Amino acid sequence: MRKVKLVAIVVLLVFTIIIFLQNTEPMQARILLLEVQMSRVLMLMLTFALGLVTGILIATSVLRKKRKA
Repeated sequence: MRKVKLVAIVVLLVFTIIIFLQNTEPMQARILLLEVQMSRVLMLMLTFALGLVTGILIATSVLRKKRKA
């Protein structure tokens, strides 16, 4: 079981590195009223981090409501 987890982590890490290396060119992004130029890798990481934080906040909120009920 440990080997399966290790292989899965390595495969995901390799895919992540490949995606990051393929998306290094700069891009224009409009965030609310601002227009920002950043690399696509940075935009991918920011979007991932925002989704992760949102998911954690929603999950903790749902768990708290279940404990109270």
